[in-house]
Amino acid sequence: MRKKLFAKNADTSVMTGRASGKPDYILFVVTILLVGFGVLMVYSASMYSAQKNYGTEFYFMFKQIVGAVLGIGAMVGLTFVNYHFFGKIRYIVLGVSLALLVLVLIPGIGVENYGARRWINLPFFTLQASEPVKFGFIIFTAFYMAKHHERMTSFKGVLPILGVGVLICVLIILEPNMSITICMALLMFVMLFVGGMRIKHFLIVGVPAVAAAVVLIFAEPYRLSRLMAFINPWASPLDEGFQLIQSFYSLGSGGFFGIGLFNSRQKYLFLPFSESDFILSIIGEELGYFGCLLLFGVYILFIIRAIKIAQNASDRFGCYLASGIAAIIAIQVLVNISVVTGSIPPTGLPLPFISSGSSSLIVFMGGVGILQSVARGSHKSVKCLA
Repeated sequence: MRKKLFAKNADTSVMTGRASGKPDYILFVVTILLVGFGVLMVYSASMYSAQKNYGTEFYFMFKQIVGAVLGIGAMVGLTFVNYHFFGKIRYIVLGVSLALLVLVLIPGIGVENYGARRWINLPFFTLQASEPVKFGFIIFTAFYMAKHHERMTSFKGVLPILGVGVLICVLIILEPNMSITICMALLMFVMLFVGGMRIKHFLIVGVPAVAAAVVLIFAEPYRLSRLMAFINPWASPLDEGFQLIQSFYSLGSGGFFGIGLFNSRQKYLFLPFSESDFILSIIGEELGYFGCLLLFGVYILFIIRAIKIAQNASDRFGCYLASGIAAIIAIQVLVNISVVTGSIPPTGLPLPFISSGSSSLIVFMGGVGILQSVARGSHKSVKCLA
């Protein structure tokens, strides 16, 4: 049963006074460890394909390093920005995020790869438009729930959040990008749960959402093919089932301790997207089950620290903001692990801080900066119990 969000001395949506909190140094160290490990594994997973396609085995690693450097800048910079500032510009952040989702659908602006328009070409790198919108939605939703927390138990009160969430999901599915759409839907439900939405309202919204997901799967032949490949990948071992089978081979050959760093065989063009969506398969092959457990432990520590920041936040907005950031990272980690291990149908989704992708890395590290800002603004006498 959910507890009340605030103790008796925290019944307002915005607290004032001098903050006594400090940045969460453990969270900072954990983030740097994940990013550094990601650079190493991106190099290992991509060294052969990068050499073959781009003439240098360091191609993806250099891009990841650039993303890491920019991400560290975003993380440090946002740490010292008062998180209430994001509440003030919530409509600007959300509007820019939605504009990016619209722009990516325009031919000539959006970059098409593998039949989908998900990226916008920038001077030095491509931006995946769906990455910033996650945090734009978190900021908007957190502020709305903090300002109108008394309305969250009514269905009418949650309609603005549902409206924005559905609009984002529609724009993302038009790319098409089923995986991020699922993540956004899960993020919306988690934040509504934290905000106090009633269970009966979840049922009212959840049943149509599940029905819509089923329709979307059957509406596109490739999604139905992926579902069939998930049920029995060996029925099409050279087609839709190929990637999942290669992931199984990669994870299975790693055993408990792995075959050694840089020694993966699946990265030699057997496993598609080995440096991005399926990098966990390479980690399992090279470092084994034990290495994966250590990585999962680091992610768990990250989530625990983020939840602790939410619990210690000085106001509802900080609490909901930190909770939303913790939620989206946890969701993406769980979905990526589930896909790689064949627990859910295959879908493209990066592993936060690890997978190759500059825009994802920068945005998530910026999210850590916002977490640190909430930590710096905390009051030790005030506890958020969500």
